[in-house]
Amino acid sequence: MALIVGITFNENDTVHYFDPAGIELKVGNKIICNLDDGIKEIGEVVVPPVDINEVDISNPLNKVIRKATYYDLSVDELNREKEKKGVEKFNELAEKYELKMKLVHVHVLFDKSKMVFYFTSERRVDFREMVKELATYFKIRIELRQIGVRDEAKMLGGLGPCGRNLCCKSFLTDFESISIKMAKDQNLPLNPFKISGVCGRLMCCLRYEYDSYKEFIEKVPERGVKVKCGYGSGWVWGYEPLKESVIVEFDNENRKSVPLSEIEVTGGRVEINNDGSKDAEQEDADNDKIEDS
Repeated sequence: MALIVGITFNENDTVHYFDPAGIELKVGNKIICNLDDGIKEIGEVVVPPVDINEVDISNPLNKVIRKATYYDLSVDELNREKEKKGVEKFNELAEKYELKMKLVHVHVLFDKSKMVFYFTSERRVDFREMVKELATYFKIRIELRQIGVRDEAKMLGGLGPCGRNLCCKSFLTDFESISIKMAKDQNLPLNPFKISGVCGRLMCCLRYEYDSYKEFIEKVPERGVKVKCGYGSGWVWGYEPLKESVIVEFDNENRKSVPLSEIEVTGGRVEINNDGSKDAEQEDADNDKIEDS
């Protein structure tokens, strides 16, 4: 078993897990720890120390160095004040040099080794003169990072259409490629306003169940194919992929959800419209067949 503790470094930040290194910690404690690049940062405990199986730890955990002292908290407070001034100075210089840049976040590293400005822009920006003035004004190493709209949403956070915190802010560490085909295969409305996130890109959650839908669609009969089951004969009207079931419409126009394993394809098909109704010509042909019999 291994002991881990959950820590965040910014408000509403993703939870990062560290080795408490034998230090007694509880929720709300401010701590100092090393990040992957060896830089010291100050964070806050949000998940108390818990034991987990070592096999569940994919990478070696960084260790907590110590609880934050009164001096550490004073340094952090000064850094936060410098970040506020950074916002004002950045916007002032962007206007001065007529640079179309939207500032997203400013962060001063705990050890004051660097001040990082995160911004978005529709095109590449020549900000060399701005960097020089910022370095002269703050007397610290300056770094400007241009990020995308998905990274902006991850930093700022917010609520998704589901009413929960954004996935990118809560737990996602990497952005996977999302395509409109994923929405189409899951029979979702292709209205951009309904399948786009707050960042304006396709929602990350379109990926979560896609593999299950894709696997189901590959083995299920197409819509309109005639089938039979324990309830009688009919045709495939729709799907319920997560239930591994097919919705069958019978000759009496009743519909029933039937497990895929209980479906048998009888051959032939029914022509259907986009709204799922039987094509008029097909319906007339079926009526003629009934009258002939």
